[in-house]
Amino acid sequence: MTNRPNTILLSIDALRADHLGAHGYDRETSPFLDELADRELEFTTAISASSHTREAVPALLSGRYPDVFAANGYRYVPKTVADRLSEAGFRTAGFHSNPYVSRAYGYDNGFDTFDDDLVLGQNRFVALAQRALNKFVLNKGEYHARAAEINDRSLSWLDSLDDDRPFFLWNHYMDPHGPYNSPAGYTYADRELSNAEAQTLYQKTIDRSDEITDEERQSLIDAYDGEIRYLDDQLRALFDALDDRGLLEESLIVVTADHGDAFGEHGYYTHPRYLHESLLHVPLIVSLPGERESETVTTPVSTLNIVPTILEYAGEPETELPREPLVNRDGELVYDEGVVFASATGEDENEGIRRFAARGERWKAVLEREIDSGEIVSEGVYDLVADPYEAELLSVKEAESRAIIQQLKDFSVSRLSTVEATTREENNMEQAIEVDERLEALGYK
Repeated sequence: MTNRPNTILLSIDALRADHLGAHGYDRETSPFLDELADRELEFTTAISASSHTREAVPALLSGRYPDVFAANGYRYVPKTVADRLSEAGFRTAGFHSNPYVSRAYGYDNGFDTFDDDLVLGQNRFVALAQRALNKFVLNKGEYHARAAEINDRSLSWLDSLDDDRPFFLWNHYMDPHGPYNSPAGYTYADRELSNAEAQTLYQKTIDRSDEITDEERQSLIDAYDGEIRYLDDQLRALFDALDDRGLLEESLIVVTADHGDAFGEHGYYTHPRYLHESLLHVPLIVSLPGERESETVTTPVSTLNIVPTILEYAGEPETELPREPLVNRDGELVYDEGVVFASATGEDENEGIRRFAARGERWKAVLEREIDSGEIVSEGVYDLVADPYEAELLSVKEAESRAIIQQLKDFSVSRLSTVEATTREENNMEQAIEVDERLEALGYK
């Protein structure tokens, strides 16, 4: 194995695991990712630390629980993996177009090159306003750079490197994220939606989700699956380009998602701050440098295990993070605690609530606590073997699940102290989002 291998983190926004063939999906949405899962190290029960980008991505980049960021107005909190690797002498670069983890929030720290697709500066309000500018004034028809563009930018950066120092590359792909407007030729529907139609339908899932018809729901799924199929092709193209450059064999590559997306299974769409499997269960594939036999791991792991893995292979092991590496430098699996935790602060009328989940192999415990008092508002447990779609929340008195419930109670108490009530920064962000939505309501399409 290379002493300090290059590291490539490929994260995908809003990609739920069960829409991939490797996870049993009945559509051929992901032939490349399925092949990758077959030949590399696949973790089939990977659970995101949270259910929405502003908590999930910072947790993914730092290896820290997301309440740290919820308490900080969702701003950057040092140190991320980029900080650590930059200090260790790695070249570092990030490419994406999500304003919530942009330079507007300080996430360019630790990166030599950071392309977040913002051209209007780093003010948070302006970052969000640019989305409206792209959509309504410049008529781009989409809020984000496509995967092909992210690939081109990152490969150009790789080609510009002029020394032998290892590099850390982070690409974050927005393609499966709504509005679902898959590129031409990638839809699974009988008719492709226009950008305007996709935006209108997506907005309906946010504003009037109870009015979504069965036909509209299927249109959303068809377009979402088309986005995945397009992204899958672009990931294949990236791996081919890396192979052409001789980088595959000498790099640690991690492919995952920040969270999933919902299509009405529990009465909501997109990814509000709930903790169901449709939002938390994400793909996780690890390609180790050098040669290693493929393996499938079913034990639950967390996206918080990723940063310790990267630091382990960089020769910079971290002992203060809450999770262990997925594998050690010899490629041997490290079996961390069999229960993983997720959390999210509620929004709107639930903004004073923090939700917690503990995910085991069979049981999943959930509870809500008031942030100010710590009082438990609700609690229950799912039997994911008998009820994989979480249709029935069971009483916590179920004897076989008592252990995981107690673990969740202890965890939630320990983490709640870091979470404050909604901060002024958060309120400002919500106001900025409201401006964006009002522009759409006024018909600037």
